[in-house]
Amino acid sequence: AIIEYANKFREDEENPMWPEAQDFVSITGHGVKAIVRNKEIMVGNKSLMLDNNIDIPPDTEEMLTETEGMAQTEILVSVDGELTGVLSISDPLKPGAHGVISILKSMQIRSILVTGDNWGTAKSIASEVGIETVIAEAKPEQKAEKVEELQASGYTVAMVGDGINDSPALVAADVGMAIGAGTDIAIEAADIVLMKSNLEDEITAIDLSRKTFSRIRINYIWALGYNLLGITIAAGAIFPTTRFRLPPWIAGAAMATSSVSVVCSSLLLKNYKKPKRLNNLEIHEILTE
Repeated sequence: AIIEYANKFREDEENPMWPEAQDFVSITGHGVKAIVRNKEIMVGNKSLMLDNNIDIPPDTEEMLTETEGMAQTEILVSVDGELTGVLSISDPLKPGAHGVISILKSMQIRSILVTGDNWGTAKSIASEVGIETVIAEAKPEQKAEKVEELQASGYTVAMVGDGINDSPALVAADVGMAIGAGTDIAIEAADIVLMKSNLEDEITAIDLSRKTFSRIRINYIWALGYNLLGITIAAGAIFPTTRFRLPPWIAGAAMATSSVSVVCSSLLLKNYKKPKRLNNLEIHEILTE
């Protein structure tokens, strides 16, 4: 969006050439800086400016506070150590985000927002979707540390992210979920990729996982009971009282039947359908729009 807007200033030129940035440095969690036309340019958040002793005027501070309350992210620009501009950008919430958080709560899953954005924007977004716990201004390594902290407390952690800064946390989490439209690094680091980039698929993935483990438990219980009974009869435990003995060929067929029954039980997962409440969520979104 910034590049497209900047190009409007050069529309009258046939072959607009932008000056080359030299000595480019990316400062993780803060911003970037480079030399352009012999001037030091810094673009980043408020922390970047303060760390480099760049003064932020009171009226700019007021503007930053106001935009944070509107869930906008501020990008500050300085030239040769002097603040020259502020860009406010916003990323709209994904459709159904509030509904997804509500459904996760009903599934006894706690949602935590961990972001590198400022506190004002983070709290505004969290309140809009119904998230109570917020961790803002977190660097990539701090996101991973928070995941490990939750794991040490006994929680099973799933991390959903789409950016480069989310990659360490995606690796550290018990289950990493990457948005399909995210960066290649995030997708590579994740265990599950939501190909359609719909947050609703996160609930589907969790529900399908639970159904799969439930099926595994059922198969174990069935196989255990079936084999305990079959082995007992085959060993002749009831022969003294019933005079019934299980012939070897029947015992072999019974073992094969046990394996086939477990496979057929597992194949029933092919009939899996996503939770009906997700259909209601999509209908709600259409009506809302």
